[in-house]
Amino acid sequence: MKLHFKYDFNLACKILLQEQLEKMQVKYELRGPCDLEIAGYMDEASYNTFSALLKPYGMEVVYNPKSILIQRTKAIILDMIGEDDRMPTAKIASLLASQLNHSAGHLSKIFSEHANTSIENFIILHKIERVKKLLLEDQITLTDISFQLNYSSVAHLSNQFKKLTGITPTAFVRIQKRRMQEGAISSTEPTQ
Repeated sequence: MKLHFKYDFNLACKILLQEQLEKMQVKYELRGPCDLEIAGYMDEASYNTFSALLKPYGMEVVYNPKSILIQRTKAIILDMIGEDDRMPTAKIASLLASQLNHSAGHLSKIFSEHANTSIENFIILHKIERVKKLLLEDQITLTDISFQLNYSSVAHLSNQFKKLTGITPTAFVRIQKRRMQEGAISSTEPTQ
């Protein structure tokens, strides 16, 4: 049987962190998707245990100030893209600069050097992933998706989608629906 999932990455990470910290009986406050503050002091043994608990999930504590800045930048972008409401119409670079207290130029330079892509490409890639989810899950039109993700037009969204995926949004939906139907058919067929 084939199952399909819808999930919120930020929520999953938040719950995972909460579960691990509660297992260790550590008092904490979540500040954002990538930030938490431990109440009091965490000794080295507890810190190592916490790090080991996160490792199987592909999570790690980040030390380097530049890495921290990149992770916070990514988290803010993903939060903006993942919102159910319309993305902000202001330039994302300006919003990032004001939220992170760094100039847009500084953020762009650090991000490009350490993330191996530009902020703009990161945004585009994740907007297209959001488009895919919306197309398959929410049954809303491409026009509505275009508006929600702040594209200038449906044509702009479609061109960007095709440039990244190699197919049009319509072809993507058709292919995915066919795959789901084939999965449903094969899972209902008796085995011998």
